[in-house]
Amino acid sequence: MASGILEVTLVEAEELNEKNLWCCFCCFKPCVNHTTPYVELEYGGQKHRSCLAQEENKKQVWDEKFKFKVDYEGEEDNTNTKLILRIMDKNRISSDKLIGETTIYVKDILLCGMDEENVKGIVDVETQKHRVVRRDKSYSGEISVALTFTKAMSEKKTHMALAQLLARSPLYQNHAFSKEVLQE
Repeated sequence: MASGILEVTLVEAEELNEKNLWCCFCCFKPCVNHTTPYVELEYGGQKHRSCLAQEENKKQVWDEKFKFKVDYEGEEDNTNTKLILRIMDKNRISSDKLIGETTIYVKDILLCGMDEENVKGIVDVETQKHRVVRRDKSYSGEISVALTFTKAMSEKKTHMALAQLLARSPLYQNHAFSKEVLQE
């Protein structure tokens, strides 16, 4: 089993307009409303909620980071491999509405982070756009997300790193202890 931290950077979204049942009396077509979106993030039973997006150049911008604790059993474990983003429209009068959702499968990121050849145990996935899917399976814009997985160091590796740091410190007096720890 490997554990670590999955950091999700919620960047921005485009074209998340919610179509209402109200229509324009000039053309009798559904009007597109201005949305005030926020995102509910869910991974492995853990949940976070973003702030309301700020509108900049017709994009909704969050630029927020969220961290999820990861406990991954291995390739057979498919329960903790989905990151679900539910994009909600804040409504002051009635309950908030679901604009759509995106599911990001993070299994490959976790496997790369756990790989023995990855000495640092860090995997960075640059910002990528993901389609937002409505309940009726149509698309409602895109959301941009960046991911970082950092593998937790084992207790022995943490102890070794601390011992190496202490051994280099001029303030550390007990050289016999640091040599003993470094030889383990």
